[in-house]
Amino acid sequence: MARVVELSYYPVKGCAGTSATEALLTPAGLAHDRSFMVVSEEGVYRTQRRDPRLAVIRPAVTADGERLTLSAPGTEDLHLRVDTTGARRKVDLFGTAYQGIDQGGPAADWLSEVLRTPSRLVRVPPEHDRVTDGMTPGTSGYADSCALHIISRSTLELFNRKLSERGASPLPMNRFRPNIVLDGGDAPDGGDHLARGDDLHGWDEPHTEDRVRHLRIGDTELGYAKLAIRCAVTLVEQQSGTRAGPEPLRTLAGYRRASEGGVAFGAKFAVLRPGRVSVGDDAVVTSWGESEL
Repeated sequence: MARVVELSYYPVKGCAGTSATEALLTPAGLAHDRSFMVVSEEGVYRTQRRDPRLAVIRPAVTADGERLTLSAPGTEDLHLRVDTTGARRKVDLFGTAYQGIDQGGPAADWLSEVLRTPSRLVRVPPEHDRVTDGMTPGTSGYADSCALHIISRSTLELFNRKLSERGASPLPMNRFRPNIVLDGGDAPDGGDHLARGDDLHGWDEPHTEDRVRHLRIGDTELGYAKLAIRCAVTLVEQQSGTRAGPEPLRTLAGYRRASEGGVAFGAKFAVLRPGRVSVGDDAVVTSWGESEL
């Protein structure tokens, strides 16, 4: 058994996250997660891969989703009434066409000034019907793929030990932008694993999330979709919005190479049963599998 020690959602794709002590878990992930996206004038999504300054924008959305505030250093806050009924426009996310509701000129002007490139803000429309891939299909807003990204503390601790061996400073969890961080030291209760003689040490064992197939948190249920393949966003220092060198990808390449290419760190999950989740909730694994790495 593990417990939830951190919850974070990211109202605007690519921008700073919001920490929470409790949150509503919807079929598309934590409420308001990636429900907005910054796009070019042509509708192509913006990402920290190309626009690292997205990281310095701090969104705050009201619980009812009707108002959004955008903040950034050296710039007056922007307060918006969220438009959920306006005309749809085509947007491009990883080459796939979706729809978005443009949030108007003031948002476009504010973002263009902060990012120093022409930009607009769109919101997921109510009829958004995206289907995500992986072992367990699901849905999400404008996330890269699946509804939830989960990492255990022991996974980060192992990585930082390997960084230390290189003489490098540790990195914070926010470099990896998870939704849920789990921690716990109890051994998994899985007869099949014990019968096979697997050497499992519970959530104190790094990358335990790779082997989870079904997970209950509070009154919610999650299904494993796939490993989280890491990209250049992890190179961005999240407080300053600047690229900070080869880590973590250089170190991960030494021990976390995925068979399909890239490096894996954390796991993606689909929502099987919505509900509420809170920091301190038990996370109970009801089904285990083998790591895909």
